Amino acid sequence: MLITRILKPMAAAAVVAAALSGAAAAQAADGYWQKVQAAGTLRCGAAVAPPYVMRDPASGEYSGFFADLCREFAEVLEVQPEFVDTTWDNIIAGLQAGKWDVSLALNRTPARAMAVQFSIPAMEYQISLAYNKDNPKIPAGAVSVADLDLEGVTMAVMSGTAQDKAISAAVKTATILRLPTNDETRLAVISKRADILVDASDTNQLFTQSNPDWAVALNPAPALAKQGVAFGLPHDLSAADVEVVNIFLEERVATGHVDALIARAVDEVLATNP
Repeated sequence: MLITRILKPMAAAAVVAAALSGAAAAQAADGYWQKVQAAGTLRCGAAVAPPYVMRDPASGEYSGFFADLCREFAEVLEVQPEFVDTTWDNIIAGLQAGKWDVSLALNRTPARAMAVQFSIPAMEYQISLAYNKDNPKIPAGAVSVADLDLEGVTMAVMSGTAQDKAISAAVKTATILRLPTNDETRLAVISKRADILVDASDTNQLFTQSNPDWAVALNPAPALAKQGVAFGLPHDLSAADVEVVNIFLEERVATGHVDALIARAVDEVLATNP
């Protein structure tokens, strides 16, 4: 009788344990990346911003180091990468709506973190200000955004980007010209429609290297923004699924692989825009 009374609870506990184990296995099988694997495609939301993400207008082919990371992560998952063209104004909303699985080259900000999750950074980002060194509107010895926040000065920036948010919060007097693409902001400064190009420091470095006779860039002090650049991920992604992306990036950053991808992307931009 005593043995029977002991065995019955043990048997019940075994059934509960088996049920919990089965539930855990089912939950794991329903993880986000398992669903991506079942679909056979990793959809990457891509807004153009050289050297992070570039798109050949003739072929539609994507390049840039974040496009490369998309392909490499797809390879890890053993699926095909698919690039979904979007804009910086829509790159958060599209991820929220499930139009793609990850957003490429997102700056980590508190406002965005309330809407989406982030991987660890693939690189660090800051904003610089590029301009014509002979522009009489630009005061000599300018070191801060405040030094350039003047009546009659126009600053060109890509609409909806982290640099748009940052410069909009910092500028009180100068005019902000918001344009949809990187090419249009550059053209605005080249054509003198705008005086200052507000962009990521590495992107502005490409601009000044392409126009060495007149273009210079200023990293303002204090910094206008310093943020990590990462994959944007769905807000409801589990911690385990986020960790999959983090481990993928951690190894590539630590080994210098991401630095090599960045260098290759920079060379591509300079070769295309000598």
